[in-house]
Amino acid sequence: MALEALAPLLTQIILYFAAFLIVTLSLNLEVGYAGIAQFGRVLAVLTGAVVAGAIPGRILAYMMGMPYGAEYANHLINFKIVNTITNELLTPNPLLSIGMFVFTLALAALLGGIVGFICSYPALRLKEAYLGITLLAFGDALQAFIWNYDPIAGATQGINIPDFYRWVGAGAPRFYAATITMLGIAILVYILIDAIGRAPYGRALKAMRDSEVAAAVYGKDIAGLRGKTLIVGGAIAAIGGALWTMYSLSFKAITFNRLTWTFWPWAFMMLGGTGNNFGVLIGTFIFSTARTLIFTYKEILTQVIPISPQWLEYILVGTAIVVIALLRPQGIIPEKPALTLKREEIIEIKERVRSRSK
Repeated sequence: MALEALAPLLTQIILYFAAFLIVTLSLNLEVGYAGIAQFGRVLAVLTGAVVAGAIPGRILAYMMGMPYGAEYANHLINFKIVNTITNELLTPNPLLSIGMFVFTLALAALLGGIVGFICSYPALRLKEAYLGITLLAFGDALQAFIWNYDPIAGATQGINIPDFYRWVGAGAPRFYAATITMLGIAILVYILIDAIGRAPYGRALKAMRDSEVAAAVYGKDIAGLRGKTLIVGGAIAAIGGALWTMYSLSFKAITFNRLTWTFWPWAFMMLGGTGNNFGVLIGTFIFSTARTLIFTYKEILTQVIPISPQWLEYILVGTAIVVIALLRPQGIIPEKPALTLKREEIIEIKERVRSRSK
């Protein structure tokens, strides 16, 4: 009985962990590996969320002969259309649901990569704080535009999303299916970023991060490295935004703010260890667990702490960033140098050199 009672809580923790791990790993690629001052992570995440909110539902509405233009974003019309699509088209058709799910992620990654490419232009001309402020402003500008322009995603009223998980059932089955899917994609992203870090490309990024002048002297294309990194990081972050939107079944631009989708991932990355993917995983898990527990037990916390629990997570994140920066800037698990060869091969070569010198 105890395990059955804990199952929803554990699943919620895993769900938050998977979603934020994807976004934080993309941030770690740009900040931890390439040294880019990425304070506009929300820009790519919001792009993926807008794709999931505005495009697949319109395609399905068109297939059913229902309104799919600007009127689709009207919250009253949209509610009826989305319910019809989910119940009549997606629920009895698993292949269509999975196909639209994959299509949405692919399109989100494509547009997220384009956003990263656009961001590469200021990244070539601006450095550190100037670049960070510029990217942060880009994210806020896109949020303001989507929040105030009705035809795309319902502006302040938001927009509902067809349920691509409904074919497995409603309630708990859907919740578990979404969690497993997001966790599986997060694992794939982790493997991808880790492989990049071990590859020559990843070592070139770290060389650029440590000294652009030295990397350029050794023939590295600094502009190309920055551009490719922003494209890959933007594509991955957009996938995270699309996944979260398809899980939540609704989209409002105001919920994709710089605090949640830029500064939280920064806190996760700093806690675990910048430039260390396993450290990022640990940091994300710790914060995801703390945040979920705060939400779950907010009524109990209200009786214990002198402030509203809704502010506790903000205090937690802000305090963590300050303490980490002052006391342990390398994080829980500091970055380790990437070896071009396996450790066993290095030891074997070392032994050969010793034997020849004798």
